[in-house]
Amino acid sequence: MAGSTLKIQNLHVEIDGSEIINGLDLEINGGEIHAIMGPNGTGKSTLASAIMGHPRYDITEGSVHLDGKDVLEMEVDERAHAGMFLAMQYPSEISGVTNSDFMRSAINSSREEGDEISLMKFIKKMDGKMDELEIDQSFSQRYLNEGFSGGEKKRNEILQLLMLEPRIAILDEIDSGLDIDALKVVSKGINSMKSPDFGCLIITHYQRLLNYITPDKVHVMMQGRVVKSGGAELAQRLEEEGYDWIKEELGIEDEKVGEQA
Repeated sequence: MAGSTLKIQNLHVEIDGSEIINGLDLEINGGEIHAIMGPNGTGKSTLASAIMGHPRYDITEGSVHLDGKDVLEMEVDERAHAGMFLAMQYPSEISGVTNSDFMRSAINSSREEGDEISLMKFIKKMDGKMDELEIDQSFSQRYLNEGFSGGEKKRNEILQLLMLEPRIAILDEIDSGLDIDALKVVSKGINSMKSPDFGCLIITHYQRLLNYITPDKVHVMMQGRVVKSGGAELAQRLEEEGYDWIKEELGIEDEKVGEQA
C-alpha cells in the first residue's frame, strides 16, 4: 500500500447552529505524528468527532479526504473500514461484549469474507499486544470498558489501535488520567505504530505526552482553526509561556469557553 494521507480543507462545523470549526486546513501524511493544542473551547474534540461522522456535528463546508477518497460521503462504519480510528476522550462502556469479542469482530469486519483472522492467530496477536502495554490478560474477557478506571480505558484504546492497525488515528486526550508509568507505556505503543502507512493526530493539552512521543508537527488551534504550526519546540514554548503570546501576536481576543476541547 502507498503511504496514507488525510487531507482536510476549509472545514466548517456547526453544533446546534453555532459554528465551532471555522475554515480549518490540515494535512497528515503516513509516517507523521501531528499534535493539536489549544485552549478549552477551541474545537479540538469537535474536529475529531466531525471527521469520524458523529451525528451531532454538522459539516457545512469543506472537504475531508483519506488517500483521495471522500470521507464525508462515507457512513461511520465505512470510515473505520477505510482505515480511520478514533481513541475517544471518554470511551463508552458496553456491557455483555468482551474486549476479545469486540476486537476480533472489528478486525474481521474490515476483511473480505473467507479471509477472517483465525482464532489462534487473533489470540496470539492480542496476548502479545497486551503484554506490550502491560495489560493483565484477564482484560480480554472483561466487558468493554465496564468498571475500568480512566487509565485502564486509555490503555484499552491503545490496545485497539495496535490490534486494528489503522491508516490514520486520531487520539483525543489519550494522556488524560494516566500516571507517569502508564503514560510511558501508552507512548511506547503509539511510537511502535509509526510507519509510512500510519499517520497520527494527537489532541492534547499538555507537553508531558510529547516528552515521550516526538511530534513532527505541532498545531495551535484557536477560534475553530489552526492559527500557528511548528515543530516540537512550539509545544515546549506553549508549556512554558501559555497561549497569550500567540493571541497577542495574531490579535486574537480571548476564546469563548463552552465546547469541550
